Amino acid sequence: MLKISEIPLPLDAGKEELVRRAALRLRVRPEEIRSLKILKKSVDARKKRDVHFVYSVQAELSRGEDEVLVRSRDPKVSAAKPYRYLLPPHRELGSRPVVVGFGPAGMFAALILAQAGQRPIILERGADVEKRARLVSGFWHGGALCTESNVQFGEGGAGTFSDGKLNTGTKDPRSHKVLEEFVQAGAPEEILYSAKPHIGTDRPVRGKKYPGKNNFPRRGDLF
Repeated sequence: MLKISEIPLPLDAGKEELVRRAALRLRVRPEEIRSLKILKKSVDARKKRDVHFVYSVQAELSRGEDEVLVRSRDPKVSAAKPYRYLLPPHRELGSRPVVVGFGPAGMFAALILAQAGQRPIILERGADVEKRARLVSGFWHGGALCTESNVQFGEGGAGTFSDGKLNTGTKDPRSHKVLEEFVQAGAPEEILYSAKPHIGTDRPVRGKKYPGKNNFPRRGDLF
């Protein structure tokens, strides 16, 4: 497979145009691209009159990719190196590990431990995300503060109500493992390639919408 970086595309362009642009960069016919996977999608808004998307993609061809790579003579075309997370070497622990807190770090510490067969025990002070959303909404609408389950404590941690402002800012390839787990749990696939992926509190809260403290539903919609 081959990786093509920095493909500019108009905001209204579709998948067919992306395939066509990728084929031009590879100097092949569009029909020679067997499959195309978006690796990254970002917005270039540096020029107000030319706001457009910029893509990086991974292409699988129906014929010799090594030959195409040499012939393309494009510095933005390279051999793709798909990332696959592998559990680090580990041994069976003598007792079940304890994870304190069920924010993002606690969630994934517990997940990796479970995938390694370690049967972790999780301790969390606050409530599950559905109950937290009701308690937080009530507080923001003038109700009492629940000291045990609020914006700081509970399933999802403080980031649950951050409106996407909390992020790692890291390019560590292991972050892709986190996004893949979110997608397997029901998050939209676009977070795998969006420049600034965001799920939103409304998705973890099953069947309800909590889009932000300034736009919460009325009390009757929550309780």
